[in-house]
Amino acid sequence: MSDPTTCPVCTVDDILPHADHWECVTCGHEWPRAAEAETARVVKDAHGTVLADGDDVVLIKDLKLRGSTQVLKGGAKGKNIRLVDGDHDIDCRVDGIAMALKSCFVKKA
Repeated sequence: MSDPTTCPVCTVDDILPHADHWECVTCGHEWPRAAEAETARVVKDAHGTVLADGDDVVLIKDLKLRGSTQVLKGGAKGKNIRLVDGDHDIDCRVDGIAMALKSCFVKKA
């Protein structure tokens, strides 16, 4: 969850951020930032297994590299993954090449 746009009480968009809570300048209402921790993003592989930073993954099918004639073969191992935001949610190295992969094309090794 990013910065709130309006106060939940008076719906005014004049909000002060604090270390552990938000405060409305107009009405003085305060509410916690705890909701940010509850919306942790979960990334799952093609078989539904939850992935975490540092895991190793294996490609489940051949993938063509955009802008190249090179192909990553199914069964190639991606080592020490890092989960990132975006369409391609995994950064890793496959056969020594830095790659951004979609989690739907890998399984946990």
